[in-house]
Amino acid sequence: MVIKESPQYRKLYEKLRKLIEDGSYKRGDFLPSENELCAAHHLTRPTVRNALYMLVNEGFIIRQQGKGSIVQGKPKGIGILSLTGTTSAIGQGKLTTHIIVKPQIRSWDYAFGFNITDMEKSVGCIYLERLRLINKVPVFYDITMIPNLNLPRFTSRTFENRSLFEILRKHYHIQVKGGEQKILAITADEKIREHFGVRKNHPILRLDRKMETSRTGFSFYSQVFCNTEDYSLIGRF
Repeated sequence: MVIKESPQYRKLYEKLRKLIEDGSYKRGDFLPSENELCAAHHLTRPTVRNALYMLVNEGFIIRQQGKGSIVQGKPKGIGILSLTGTTSAIGQGKLTTHIIVKPQIRSWDYAFGFNITDMEKSVGCIYLERLRLINKVPVFYDITMIPNLNLPRFTSRTFENRSLFEILRKHYHIQVKGGEQKILAITADEKIREHFGVRKNHPILRLDRKMETSRTGFSFYSQVFCNTEDYSLIGRF
């Protein structure tokens, strides 16, 4: 199977993000103009704008008409509310993933409140549960259900400390393109308390998500429980 490279806008985004995180660009600095970025990286203007939009969306920069892209520094919150995977939002070095339930094929009739089609019901789903830790502190517990449709060897892949978005992109040519999410404030039940190590009735944020992809008619679904005691969530979806 041929592995597709990352889109050019994402490569530029990753380069600029790293420069900001490393301190090469500090708060208040200006990034190069769109014309300069186009020339330096041999990219088109729409490609550069897509990369800059991702940086804006995750709080790394703001854009002001007539001035340009102003660096805000490394965001204090976590950009999981943006259209991005947790690994991309946080950074691989700080994130640890523990698999609670390994990927397995199950039947399903619902997807966290989202309607699923008869076709999706007929093929079943690939179900997995993960606990995500930031600097060894459990912050996210997520349940994911993916239609079991043309994903060969998916259940045999290693997901420990791996990005689900990256696995879908690299091995199945599936890129997340958009989606819908519902955000609810809840209190931690016994299962959530066990995963997060929090007291009874501890407040938890729950995200029910439908992720639409580059594969026509193919969406997957997740329910993410967030312990926001030490980390705020930022971004747009």
